[in-house]
Amino acid sequence: MKHADELEFLVRQSDSLMSALRAARDLDLPDWLIFSGSVYQKVLNHLTGRPETYGLKDYDLAYFDAGDLSWEAEDKVIRRAAASLPAPLDQLFEVRNQARVHLWFEGRFGEPYAPLSCSAEALERFVATVNAVGVRLETDDRLTVFAPFGLEDLFGLRLRPNPARSIPGFRDKVSGIIARWPEVRIEA
Repeated sequence: MKHADELEFLVRQSDSLMSALRAARDLDLPDWLIFSGSVYQKVLNHLTGRPETYGLKDYDLAYFDAGDLSWEAEDKVIRRAAASLPAPLDQLFEVRNQARVHLWFEGRFGEPYAPLSCSAEALERFVATVNAVGVRLETDDRLTVFAPFGLEDLFGLRLRPNPARSIPGFRDKVSGIIARWPEVRIEA
């Protein structure tokens, strides 16, 4: 089974992630994805024999709307999502407009961040290759997978820095992954 097929199988077997994907789809946001921990952790948990929701903090819901880059517009979407999501998802979604990340990223993380052109492009800037995976449940129930660095590292339990970024203190930045899944090997 190819890794993309394996990932789709694991996502579809996850009642919690499929509920989150259906809820996100129902919000009808432009160019949306659920990405990062809520996706890659399903694979790590499966490969290491942990419960499906082990380590899950939230569902990162990205969307891309360059029409209004104000915080007020993003906050309106965040509030709409919270009001329309069923419990406990209403407390677990972190909604962010990827079109405006460049406005606050450097102030928060201390490094420049050029504007994005779509939600999937954000994955190309994640710290580690295993983090850079996203999924979207299409209106016809197809699952679209975005993984700009492939899925080999994720399924191989390898933690490597994003080759497109220079990341000082890479080991410190991924220490949470190693603490929760000590089976993952760092290959920097």
